[in-house]
Amino acid sequence: MKFLKLSSMFSLNPLTRERWSRFKAHRRGYWSLWIFAVLFLISLFAEVIANDKPLLISFKGGWYFPIAEQYAETEFGGEFATEADYTDPYVQDLIHADGYMIWPVIRFHYDTINYNLSGPAPSAPDGVNWLGTDDKGRDVLARIIYGFRISVLFGFALTLISTVVGVMVGAGQGYYGGWLDLFGQRFIEIWSGMPTLFLLIILSSFVEPNFWWLLGIMVLFSWMGLVGVVRAEFLRCRNLDYVRAAQALGVNDQRIMLRHMLPNAMVASLTMMPFILSGSVTTLTSLDFLGFGLPAGSPSLGELLAQGKTNLQAPWLGLSAFVVLSIMLSLLVFIGEAVRDAFDPHQQ
Repeated sequence: MKFLKLSSMFSLNPLTRERWSRFKAHRRGYWSLWIFAVLFLISLFAEVIANDKPLLISFKGGWYFPIAEQYAETEFGGEFATEADYTDPYVQDLIHADGYMIWPVIRFHYDTINYNLSGPAPSAPDGVNWLGTDDKGRDVLARIIYGFRISVLFGFALTLISTVVGVMVGAGQGYYGGWLDLFGQRFIEIWSGMPTLFLLIILSSFVEPNFWWLLGIMVLFSWMGLVGVVRAEFLRCRNLDYVRAAQALGVNDQRIMLRHMLPNAMVASLTMMPFILSGSVTTLTSLDFLGFGLPAGSPSLGELLAQGKTNLQAPWLGLSAFVVLSIMLSLLVFIGEAVRDAFDPHQQ
């Protein structure tokens, strides 16, 4: 009986099953979702894949985990009480004398400078730096992995917050209408005309930009994308019989909006969210390319594109960033198309 209750709790209703079947039928979007999920999952474990610290050290019968904890050089028989530099041949010889180290696949963190290059930076791809190095001698592949994670997390955060704010504003305008809707629309028309890029440039001269600062500034201008569709859905639903019946029974406005009207508006919102996500990633990349994005030294696809523009003699810089951005944005667009078809009521 408990198993039957749990299975019924997590079972999908017929409409959701039908939408999921439509999504799976869109083969390009379905496989794009899996590919994007795998790439994002890999980037979440960037510290395990690309790092200048070993994953595991066995030394004199003891076990050490440098990626999770700092160890002084004296722990391995060295002379300094500061954190051990595991890329130093002297420290490596000390550890190998009485143990061994297990390294990540890529032995570079996103800010690790390779001082043993065969030529001047930026250096071409080789067996050590698989996609070469940038103009400061940092591994390009490591920076791409970390930059991909930052871009996607920034896009997810911006999309989620913008969706919540946009749905709330659109629901309030559509449900109450009247002067609230009139002044709300006029405010949106004025606010949407503000030069976002110029404001970011001006504000960056007062405050050093970082992840959270950029997220807050972009939320101020990105929430308007969903207001129109949510407002239209609430304007349509507020005069339907089931809404009027709920009002006549004395149900409060918040309950009517959340339980009866919001599910209809969420269809349009979910359809647009993948496209908002791709736009958020593009915005962050553009700001980093112009130098008004993340702090200097942060792993960024836009900063890598800017390096490719500056160093035309090193085509691997621009090509690497271009390929990663093309694949990422293409996958998001294909997923968005599949979601749109899945929620389209005219699709059979």
